[in-house]
Amino acid sequence: MKDYYELLGIPRNASEAEIKKAFRGLALKYHPDRNPDNKESEETFKEINEAYSVLSDSEKRSHYDRFGTAEGMGAGFGAFTGAGFGDIFEDIFGDFFGTFSGQRRQRPAKGNDLRYDLDITLEESAFGTEKDIEVPRWENCSSCKGSGSQPGKSPVTCSNCKGTGQVRFQQGFFSVSKTCGSCRGTGKIITDPCTSCTGNGRIKTVRNISVKIPHGVDAGSRLRMSGEGEPGSYGGPPGDLYIVIDIAEHPVFMRRGNDIYCGVTITYPQAVLGAEIEVPTLDGSTRLRIPPGTSSEKAFHLKGRGIHKLGGHGKGDEVVVVSIEVPKHVTPRQRELLEEYAQLSGDKTSKTFKEKIKDILTGAEN
Repeated sequence: MKDYYELLGIPRNASEAEIKKAFRGLALKYHPDRNPDNKESEETFKEINEAYSVLSDSEKRSHYDRFGTAEGMGAGFGAFTGAGFGDIFEDIFGDFFGTFSGQRRQRPAKGNDLRYDLDITLEESAFGTEKDIEVPRWENCSSCKGSGSQPGKSPVTCSNCKGTGQVRFQQGFFSVSKTCGSCRGTGKIITDPCTSCTGNGRIKTVRNISVKIPHGVDAGSRLRMSGEGEPGSYGGPPGDLYIVIDIAEHPVFMRRGNDIYCGVTITYPQAVLGAEIEVPTLDGSTRLRIPPGTSSEKAFHLKGRGIHKLGGHGKGDEVVVVSIEVPKHVTPRQRELLEEYAQLSGDKTSKTFKEKIKDILTGAEN
């Protein structure tokens, strides 16, 4: 007498879901394909399948609970047949069964996703734009509507698998299935291939697509266009198209997050006395006040002159970094005035500073 509940490790009041879960775990553990040449595992595998075949059937389980035996339920009830196992195991594991037997069901499958690399300018990333692109992809043949058969000629049922797409064969103590090699699992044979696609059901095309680029995208941003990938198989949905953004190098600005940076030069008098200069922006130019005594590498922030925040509100800043221009050539009068300035500075200007001024002027003359 075998205790089927004990074999599966479940209580006698276990639900159908608990029975199925217990069987799945044990089947994976003791399956012969995972334990080759192990007779003990093979026998255990037979026993747990026998237990499941009884407890998963409400009528058989009721009989077993009343009489404590599987006898009396008709021929084959107490025994475990290969065909019965195939049905049980497929019911529990579905397509997972194919990992052991090679079986593959032909079910609707989503089409392949596609990727397109798109180069845009910094201005386009800042303000958004619309681009027309050409995407090469496979599409269902318009002549045969994707069937692969000549219009008016339908595929015939595969004689090898009788249209099931699967062929069964005996392996050891149970039978398994594998994809039919004649029809490749479709259950149909194309006798008159479509001349447009040579029976493939698909043709290579180039599709023109308009892409809206939102403001704020950065290099590496991915835009998903649903359904613009390749068509699915067996009635499955099409894949998606992913637009991957790359931003060309700008001659003036450099982007960091939502801020942009640029550099401008000012003269020594402008740095000392202060000035108002014109600086570039992404949408033209604006005036920037340089306060007296500005040092080189000073950064000024222009609020809201940067990049829009992608998917949000507000904009970054434009950061203007100034550098002081040192003239390469000076006139005698300019030299005289600079030397006079150094002398008039008195205690405010160190001797080292004076020497540096002379070195700069000497170098400029040479």
